[in-house]
Amino acid sequence: MPADDAARAEHDTLFPNHASTFAETDTEFVAFFDDFAFDETLRAASMNRHDRLVVQLGAIIAVGAQTEFRTMLGAALDNDVTPIEVKEVVYQAVAYVGIARVVDFLRITNEVLTERGVELPLPGQSTTTPDDRFEVGKAKQTEIVGDRVESMYANAPDDALHFQRFLSANCFGDHYTRTGLDVRMRELLTFAMLVGLGGADGQVEGHVAANLHVGNSRADLLDVLTVLLPFVGYPRTLNGLAAVDEGAPAAA
Repeated sequence: MPADDAARAEHDTLFPNHASTFAETDTEFVAFFDDFAFDETLRAASMNRHDRLVVQLGAIIAVGAQTEFRTMLGAALDNDVTPIEVKEVVYQAVAYVGIARVVDFLRITNEVLTERGVELPLPGQSTTTPDDRFEVGKAKQTEIVGDRVESMYANAPDDALHFQRFLSANCFGDHYTRTGLDVRMRELLTFAMLVGLGGADGQVEGHVAANLHVGNSRADLLDVLTVLLPFVGYPRTLNGLAAVDEGAPAAA
C-alpha cells in the first residue's frame, strides 16, 4: 500500500534520494504515516514549508528525538531554512528545555553543518551586551508579554526575585533580542517547544497570550499544532489545543 501521490511528492521534496529502511520492514505503517504526516495534516494547515520545518525542529528537540532531529535538520537545510535559523532554534531551546537536553542537538547540528561545508562559528546574532542585557531584555519581555511584567516583579517574594531577573536578562535579553529569527517566529517556536515538552501547561497558556500580543493569530497557533501532531502525539497536541481554545477562542 504505497503512500498517496501528494505525500510521496512532499516526502521527496523533504528527503530527496533518501530511502528509509522502514519502507521495507514496515511498509504498511510507513504508507499510512506518510499519508498523514506529509499530506492529510498539511492540507489542514496553511503554514508554509519553511515555517513548518522551523517549529517542527523546535518541538523535536523538546521531545528529545535525536534521530528524527538529524533527519528533519537535513530536510530543513535542503528547503531554505538557513544555518543561522537552525542555530537560533537550537539556542532558543536552551531557555525552555535546558542545556542538559539541548547539548546533544547542538552537537548534531554542528556535525551536519560541518558535513555540508558550513564554516563554524556562524556570524554572531547577539544585539545586547553584559551591561545592557537586563534593561533591553526587560523591554523586549514587556513588548512580548505586556504590562504584567511589572506585576510579576511586584508580586515576587524577595528571595525569589532573582528568577524574574533571570527571565528578563537571560530568556529575553540573551535570546529574544537576537537576530536570525523575528519575534513572531520566535513566539511560534516557543509555543511549539512548550507543547512538545509536555507538562508545561501554564507556560503554554502564557505563550498563547504572548503570541496574540506579538501579532500571531488563533489560526497560526492551530497551524503549529496541526503540523506538530505526527511528531509529538495526541496528548501533547490536545493539551495545546485546550490552551488555544481558552486563550484564543474560536469566533462565535
